[in-house]
Amino acid sequence: MPTALRESNDTRDNILAVGQRIMAGKGFSAVGLNEILLSSGVPKGSFYHYFNSKEAFGEALLAKYFEDYWADIDATLDEPGLTVAQRLMNYWQNWQESQSFLDCQGKCLAVKLGAEVADLSEPMRLAMLQGTAGIISRLATGIEAGVAEGSLSVDGDADGAAQSLYQLWLGASVMVKIVRGPEPFEAALATTRQILHLPP
Repeated sequence: MPTALRESNDTRDNILAVGQRIMAGKGFSAVGLNEILLSSGVPKGSFYHYFNSKEAFGEALLAKYFEDYWADIDATLDEPGLTVAQRLMNYWQNWQESQSFLDCQGKCLAVKLGAEVADLSEPMRLAMLQGTAGIISRLATGIEAGVAEGSLSVDGDADGAAQSLYQLWLGASVMVKIVRGPEPFEAALATTRQILHLPP
């Protein structure tokens, strides 16, 4: 890759990474472009070289976030030497660790921005929809593999179970922020084991 193109990609990725970290803490509307630019050390003109508007930045931010998220879940669900049930439970354990109610370091963007951007911007809502659909699809594939393997079972189909589990954990992540404690995650973990028919 030519040096200029690599530097351009690095600058764009830096703006997105800084924006993700700040917006995961404050939300989308509460963060101005100046805060992102100051934190990333990028002049305003450079921002508009990469993004036409704050909304376009938000779309790119969500696309990058979910691309990274999908890679992480793929790695977790492909981990060798474990049953599928163990891999799925590792995914929920990773979720619990990364979605801290104190500081998620940009890893809880879907939780933080979900309701806000769905009402604010149709393109961002669609980016969120595509991203979460990718997660649910991967979970469904994992559940199907676990059923075939015999390490778990579900009532109904894998798609429905995956949808229910993702919604369960999304809701638990919001409640964790409200109660400022891990109890909603502990309840979600117990319910997850029931849905997958795993021992407590």
